[in-house]
Amino acid sequence: MPFIELETNLPASRVPAGLEKRLCAATAAILDKPEDRVSVTLRPGMTLLMNGSTEPCVQLLVSSIGVVGTAEQNRSHSSRFFEFLTKELSLDQDRITIRFIPLEPWQIGKKGTVMTFL
Repeated sequence: MPFIELETNLPASRVPAGLEKRLCAATAAILDKPEDRVSVTLRPGMTLLMNGSTEPCVQLLVSSIGVVGTAEQNRSHSSRFFEFLTKELSLDQDRITIRFIPLEPWQIGKKGTVMTFL
C-alpha cells in the first residue's frame, strides 16, 4: 500500500492536469503494486528551499511496505521516479529530492485495524 506525497513550490497552474493519475500509474509500475492500492497526495504552491535556492523544485516522499527497504531497490526506483518527474514537470534532476520510507504492516491502519491483520 504505497503512499506518495509530492510537494512542490510550483504553482498549481504549472502542475500538469491529471498528474496525480499519471503519478499513481507510474508508482504502481515502479513499485510493482496494484494501482488501486496507491495513495497520491499533491501539494503545489509550497514554500520550499532546495540547495540554497527557491527556484522550482520537488520533494517526493515514497512510503511503502516491503519494496523500499534496501539501497538496491531504491536505486532502481529512484532512477524511474526521476525519469517520470523530469519529463512531467520539466525540472532538472538537481531540483528533485526523493525520500524513501519503508513501512511495516502494523504502521498502516485500515478498516478499523492495521494491515498486519488484513
